[in-house]
Amino acid sequence: MSRLGSLGARLYNGEVGYDFVGKRKIWYGLSILITITAIVGLAVRGLVMGIEFEGGAVFTTDKTNVSVAHVQEEAEKASGHEAIVQELGNGGMRIQISGLDTQTANPVKDELAKDLGVAPDDITSELVGPSWGEQIANKAWTGLAIFMVLVVIYLAIAFEWRMAVAALIALIHDLTITVGVYALVGFEVTPGTVIGLLTILGYSLYDTVVVFDGLKEGSKDITKQTRWTYSEIANRSLNGTLVRSINTTVVALLPVAGLLFIGGGVLGAGMLNDISLSLFVGLAAGAYSSIFIATPLVADLKERDPQMKALKKRVLAKRAAAMAKGEWPDSDGSVGYDGPDEAQHHAGDDSAPAGAVVGRPRGGSGGRGRPSGKRR
Repeated sequence: MSRLGSLGARLYNGEVGYDFVGKRKIWYGLSILITITAIVGLAVRGLVMGIEFEGGAVFTTDKTNVSVAHVQEEAEKASGHEAIVQELGNGGMRIQISGLDTQTANPVKDELAKDLGVAPDDITSELVGPSWGEQIANKAWTGLAIFMVLVVIYLAIAFEWRMAVAALIALIHDLTITVGVYALVGFEVTPGTVIGLLTILGYSLYDTVVVFDGLKEGSKDITKQTRWTYSEIANRSLNGTLVRSINTTVVALLPVAGLLFIGGGVLGAGMLNDISLSLFVGLAAGAYSSIFIATPLVADLKERDPQMKALKKRVLAKRAAAMAKGEWPDSDGSVGYDGPDEAQHHAGDDSAPAGAVVGRPRGGSGGRGRPSGKRR
């Protein structure tokens, strides 16, 4: 078995782990900082809306020996607006200029033909009205709102309302970061961007639901024991799916990274940037929020429940009593079972929390996490 596979098995069995939930204030602070940066970037720089949303003209030329920089300079000089120029595979140019209408597009076309040394008939023009982009944006917002409502309803029914709230906050977190990165980088927002934004919601929700499902199983009949708190079981569920989440995210990011950095960056296929950047940032943010935001938020909300407060009080009291007797707790702070009934309830149960640092074994050879010979 590979090292990663062995680590995944040990994480799942609760032999090692990392206290994600216990350090949730660090992740909250980091997420707030990233979110504020994204919002500031969006407010200061704004989004560069594509021609589909602002309206304008698209000119396509046949094969030419003129450089992209020269064509862009001449197009901006002729139109008085910012131009986006892309070299096509056949050697031609695609010139995109926002803010042009029917009256201004033809003179710009003639001026471009003159500057490039081609006949006006060799340049094809296409006008795009802003109303089409507005329709796409309105439908996207409608679809996003319906998606969010359905997600909240489903999670509230399948799990509970606290998990629905945590998942919704994580989704909003992912969207905010992705849109903020678009504003900071200055990439153009096109219908492909909208498609990418809607796509990442499914990936983000998938990882979150996987962890929530494990948490639901691990917390079943939680009030019948005094060994673990809800936060500890939540942390165990999170560690149990950690390697799976990482593998899924890496496999999804590799082809998207190829589109973004190789296709869009090295090869200059600028149109690939529209969808690949939103997917790349969204997938990474979704994996982050599933691990560091959604599950800790559920634990925070659940620990406010009176039953969970009472359980935590009993667990801590039991551990304090055990320490007073000189018993050595496990590496996560837990002690032995109450008696035969509780031992039978937890026999074969792997819902023990993983609170130790990854790579640190949970206990010695004592069978219940205590170093042998230390119990009195």
